[in-house]
Amino acid sequence: MNTTFSTLRRVAPWALVAELLLAACVGAAAEPRPVTGTFSIVAVDPETGVCGAAVASKYPAVGKVVPYARAGVGAFCTQHWHEPKWGERALDLLAKGKLPEEVLGELLRDDKNRDKRQLAIVDMQGRAVNRNPANADPSGVYWGAMSGRFYACQGNTLTGREVVTAMAKAYEEHRGSLADRLMAALVAGDRAGGDHRGRLAAGIRVAKKGVSGYWLELQVDQSADAVTELAKKYAELKHEAKGGGK
Repeated sequence: MNTTFSTLRRVAPWALVAELLLAACVGAAAEPRPVTGTFSIVAVDPETGVCGAAVASKYPAVGKVVPYARAGVGAFCTQHWHEPKWGERALDLLAKGKLPEEVLGELLRDDKNRDKRQLAIVDMQGRAVNRNPANADPSGVYWGAMSGRFYACQGNTLTGREVVTAMAKAYEEHRGSLADRLMAALVAGDRAGGDHRGRLAAGIRVAKKGVSGYWLELQVDQSADAVTELAKKYAELKHEAKGGGK
């Protein structure tokens, strides 16, 4: 049997290569993947046609891989075991008239990692939906979500529930533009404890009907205090997305 095995290896060296490639793929699949432990908020203003999302995390460049928004459509966040390719897909489905619940159902239906996902979505009518992971990684510590009038906020790897409730309270009580309220919610979540691992990155994306791409986008990365840095950038910014919020 050993002689036959050796002969086959000499005659078909591609078999050995195939085995090595397969072993490499299996090994890679078994490695733990990075977790976008984060807190975020999605929101729309049906009256002004503005929508957007904001996020903060210890995860690098989180503002580019978690929040998505599209003018006249709505906003979406994918986090914990995030899936960036779902950003545009989710918004495409909303644009086709799917309800937010239907969009999440379609994304998760054949997803083998569905219990690792934390998702949030809101359409331009203000219909908001949260979806929490059922099997978050140990680093998750605390995860949860809330939704209210035209918004949804959520997080994982949090210091506690007060992060989510502080975001919701700030968004509901702040008087200003949608962008102002998103920033207020992010700052409130950060002050309540935020991501228990640190404050590396933060971002905000806002879209407005009639404007292609993002009407407003600000990003902070590789920072010791990302939300504070983002808030300073926002405060210094001259932009129509800002209102007269207190």
